[in-house]
Amino acid sequence: MKKHERREIFSKRMIELRNSEGFSQSKLAKELGVSSGSIAMWETKQREPKLDMLAKIAIYFDVSSDYLIGLKEYHE
Repeated sequence: MKKHERREIFSKRMIELRNSEGFSQSKLAKELGVSSGSIAMWETKQREPKLDMLAKIAIYFDVSSDYLIGLKEYHE
C-alpha cells in the first residue's frame, strides 16, 4: 500500500470515529493531548501521526492500528 493510500484511509477512518463520538476536532485533540491543528492535518491527509500516537488513537477508540491504516477492513 502506498503512502497516499494509507493517509486516505487513515483520514477517512479518523473522521468516522471522531464523528461517531460526536466530537469536534478540538474536543478530540483535548482527549488525546494534541493540538487541534494536528487532528486537522491528519484528517486532511497533510500528515500522519507518529507511532506512539497511532497506538494512543487505537486504544482510545478501541480499534486496531491495522484498522486505522487500512490493513484490516473491519474493526473488532
